[in-house]
Amino acid sequence: MGLALLISALCVLTGYSYADAFQASLLPSRINPGDAFLIKVSGVGTSEIPAASLNGVGIVFNSCGETCFVGIGAVGLETKPGRHMIHLRMGEKSMQLPLLVKDARFPTLLLTLPKEKVFLSPEDTERAEREEEQLRLLWMTMTDRLWEGSFWLPLEHSISTAFGTKRMMNRKVTSIHKGVDIRGKEGDRVAASNRGRVVLAEELFFGGNTVILDHGQGIFTIYMHLSSFNVKPDDLVSTGDVIGSVGSSGRSSGPHLHFGVKVLGISVNPVSFAKLRL
Repeated sequence: MGLALLISALCVLTGYSYADAFQASLLPSRINPGDAFLIKVSGVGTSEIPAASLNGVGIVFNSCGETCFVGIGAVGLETKPGRHMIHLRMGEKSMQLPLLVKDARFPTLLLTLPKEKVFLSPEDTERAEREEEQLRLLWMTMTDRLWEGSFWLPLEHSISTAFGTKRMMNRKVTSIHKGVDIRGKEGDRVAASNRGRVVLAEELFFGGNTVILDHGQGIFTIYMHLSSFNVKPDDLVSTGDVIGSVGSSGRSSGPHLHFGVKVLGISVNPVSFAKLRL
C-alpha cells in the first residue's frame, strides 16, 4: 500500500513539474489594429491542449511537435490602442501575456463615383444585406484544420489599396477596407493562399465572382472581383493551386484582386497574417 501511494505521489509530482516548465512566447508582441499574432507554447509534458483568450475571444491551438502547441489570434480594427492581456491556461497553471496594440493611423481615400455606384436601389440593398448575412453565418463555422504551414499572398504584385483604408465616396458614404487590393492584369492567375476547402464560388453583389476557402479552425481567405473561377464548392485545394483569374467583376473600377482573411470572425490584415511563421 505504501509503494502504491509513493508511485501515485511521484506521478502527481511529475505532472506538476511539466506544467511548471511550460513556456509561452507571443509573436509579434506589438501589433496594429487588425493584425494577427501567434502564441507558441513549448515544454508541454501532456497531450492537453492549451486554452487562451483575448478580450473574450478564444484562441485555437494546434500541435507543432511532441511538446509544442501554436495558437493563432487577431485583434479587430476597432480595438483600442494600449496594453491587452492574453489569458493562457495549461492544465492547472495559467499566465498572462501582454499584447501592445499600437495607435495606428490608416489612410483616407476620397472617391468620386456615379450615384448608382454609391447609393443602392431597394432591390440591390436587399440582395447585399442577404449576402452579408450569408457570409456572417459562414464566418461562424468551425471545422477541422486543413491549413499546412504559412499562408501566402495569392498574387506577386504590389498592393494598391491597403487594409484599413477609409474610403469616402462622394464625401457622403464611408467604408473601411477590410482586405487588400492587389494589382493585376485581366486574366492573371490567382493562387490559393493555403490548403483549404472551397465553401463559396459564386457571383456576389459587391465582390463579383468570389471564391472563399475554409482552412479550418475559423480561418478563411476571400478572393473577389475574379473574371472567372475554376473551382466549385467542396473542392479541396492545395497551397498554390490556381482557383481563378483576376478580373473586375462586382463593384470594381478596374482589374485587381481583393484579398481578405477572416480569423474567428475578425477581419485581419492579410499582410500581417502572411508574415506569421506557422
